[in-house]
Amino acid sequence: MLMRYDPIDSSLFSGNRKRLAALLHTSGMAVVNSNDIMPTNADGTMAFRQNSDLFYLTGINQEETILLLCPGAPEKHLKEILFIREPNELLEKWEGHKLTKKEATALSGVETVIWLSDFKKIFHHLMVMGGVSSVFLNTNEHYRSDVVVESRDARFIEWCKANYPLHRYERLAPLLASLRSVKSRLEINLMAEACRITEKGFRRILKFVRPGVKEYEIEAEYLHEFVRNRSRGFAYQPIIAGGKNNVILHYTENNRECKAGELVLLDVAAEYANYNSDLTRTIPVSGRFTKRQKDVYKSVLKVMREAMSMMGTSVVYFDYHREVEKIMASELVRLKLMTKKEFTKEISSSLRKYYYHGTSHMLGLDVHDVGNMHEKMKLGSVWTVEPGIYIKEEGFGIRLENNVVIEKRGVTDLMKTIPLDPDEIEDLMNSK
Repeated sequence: MLMRYDPIDSSLFSGNRKRLAALLHTSGMAVVNSNDIMPTNADGTMAFRQNSDLFYLTGINQEETILLLCPGAPEKHLKEILFIREPNELLEKWEGHKLTKKEATALSGVETVIWLSDFKKIFHHLMVMGGVSSVFLNTNEHYRSDVVVESRDARFIEWCKANYPLHRYERLAPLLASLRSVKSRLEINLMAEACRITEKGFRRILKFVRPGVKEYEIEAEYLHEFVRNRSRGFAYQPIIAGGKNNVILHYTENNRECKAGELVLLDVAAEYANYNSDLTRTIPVSGRFTKRQKDVYKSVLKVMREAMSMMGTSVVYFDYHREVEKIMASELVRLKLMTKKEFTKEISSSLRKYYYHGTSHMLGLDVHDVGNMHEKMKLGSVWTVEPGIYIKEEGFGIRLENNVVIEKRGVTDLMKTIPLDPDEIEDLMNSK
């Protein structure tokens, strides 16, 4: 089956299911649903984006898919079951090829693949005859989630409780978050490819940006480079913020003209095979930083490098962030944005004026990936490092961001080859 990205070894997904099954009770069963195809208006729909948990466990990118794990099932073929849509001639005419059972097995490693129309019958059999007493159901429990649309998982939870009220129901999300927060070597390789594609896009932009260019033209250049390198496109809504819009964290209008003497902040990155990268750079529209801009840039870069040096398996994120804030406050004093008195006595309130977001977040199948931020950083987890200084009264802000893997000693920077030093950026922007 042809895909935009290279086929992923199904052992990745088989291993993920095996680790999850080991966390379930012998009388437990887990159910993971695909995402819905979301409507727009009239008969329009948004592009389909698979549920990250389902992809993590199966590698399947198709809608109307369900994975059922029942490690204590009385028969081997019922321990792992993948339910998919049954292809038909009409569906193929309108939407194209849908997975066959053989193709679904090849992608996922699940031997038992059954048409979705048989799900309720088999689910009922396992619930009443398969020794199941606990059902692990999935929800979006990300600490920053704000879910207002009823998901497929939410509808299934309601149906399940209504039809099987005497079973015990447990949360699947914490188990999957713990597993997903540690990346295998194969996953890290996929994320490294997303970073490589992102680098191609950024290097293209360094040659393209000049006074008079529109922010949306920069967005188009990025998209061209990402898609031609087999990415589906942006890992998230691109932020291309010129001039005073530098100080807006999630500016996404991307409709302004970039003017001489200004900076343009580029928070833009590619995905590859559902895995994400997350890059931010801030570059001079005219190809040269002013002295003040470069001074602020160097402060942000210093904080970024010191933050990376602090990360490791003995570090808890919130403790790390507080230490980064102290380094940032020291730089703000050097830049005359804070006084020494404020640094010693009012660091939090004074700092928030110029640095008003977190230093890092986990990264993976989701850009703001799942995991427990109160635990120590796990070996093999992937994090962003993204300090910034935003000076509204001076009309500009600077943010820099790379992605790192937590190792036994320190980190591996997945973006170490992407231009970062201000002098290098100037040289590249002015080279022929």
